[in-house]
Amino acid sequence: MQVVELTEREKTVLRYVIHQFVLTASPVGSRYITKKYDVGFSPATVRNIMSDLEDYGYLNHPHTSAGRVPTDKGYRLYVDSLMAPPQLKEVEKNLINRKLEESVSEADELLKVTSSLLSQITNQLACVTFPKLDKAVLEKIQIVSLSSTRIMIIVALRSGLVNTITMEIDSKVSQKNLESVQKLLNQRLSGLKISEIKNTLRERIQDVSNAELKPVIRLFVDSADKIFSDSNKLDHSIITGTKNILKQPEFENHEELQGIIELIEEKEVIVHILGVNKEENKDFQIIIGSEIESRKLQNFSFVKSTYKIGEAAGILSVVGPKRMQYSKAVAAIIYLAETLSKELKKIS
Repeated sequence: MQVVELTEREKTVLRYVIHQFVLTASPVGSRYITKKYDVGFSPATVRNIMSDLEDYGYLNHPHTSAGRVPTDKGYRLYVDSLMAPPQLKEVEKNLINRKLEESVSEADELLKVTSSLLSQITNQLACVTFPKLDKAVLEKIQIVSLSSTRIMIIVALRSGLVNTITMEIDSKVSQKNLESVQKLLNQRLSGLKISEIKNTLRERIQDVSNAELKPVIRLFVDSADKIFSDSNKLDHSIITGTKNILKQPEFENHEELQGIIELIEEKEVIVHILGVNKEENKDFQIIIGSEIESRKLQNFSFVKSTYKIGEAAGILSVVGPKRMQYSKAVAAIIYLAETLSKELKKIS
């Protein structure tokens, strides 16, 4: 496809075609554009401009319809330079502030409420990933005996998050010895970043000579990546808004409906896409259709941003058909990310 600098007229027509297609999910014709929008020129002129935009690769002409629909290239130009500045209504901001303030006591609850709010405001699928723990700082470790050879390890972080994992020990260990290991680990590891602990744990506790403590010490050394990992944290993500996205016209087709159901069931696919960050210096990132590496997702778009919980960062994202209200999605993502980070700071 050729790269062309569009005229103001061409940009105006492309903007209105996308606005109308987002509203109706139907191909847009030139006559409809001149009737609904004050473009200042005739249907024939609009038709010629739309034909040029199709030649440039910004619009497509589906089937035998007289109307056009945006291409991925058209959406990309739109979100980069043509859409309205992202802005939330005051009533939506007030709703976000109130709901998050009500949930301020628990980090997990805050993330769940955030996902629900994001799907409610955007009318799309919302995904909140739990923070990557490598940069988080350890507050304390607790070891709870479940049986003579089975323990629960609780990793509490200064950010307020808590991670738990149940593990088997090779030999029986008394409660007294578990408490001794717990005290030792907290003395040597508390205040360190999780990444530091995983990389240096063996060196930090290699001088422990008490034979009765060694089974638990060995378990921590051998399983450090598993114990100090975010892989145990609530399946990595929270996804809400399934009902919203299933109402979209795109999913009246059985194959498309099956695709979105598979997507929702396979959270790891979404989480993987969200982990790809190509624009680190921006407040948000939009990934459209063919820009997504997974073929399953090339009829979708992602709008995402990051939130902070202590030193760790997680991701907020809207997932929906390419025909979405990008400006509103961006506004909701940015405001929620900022507000969530502030609320999490209060409990960290």
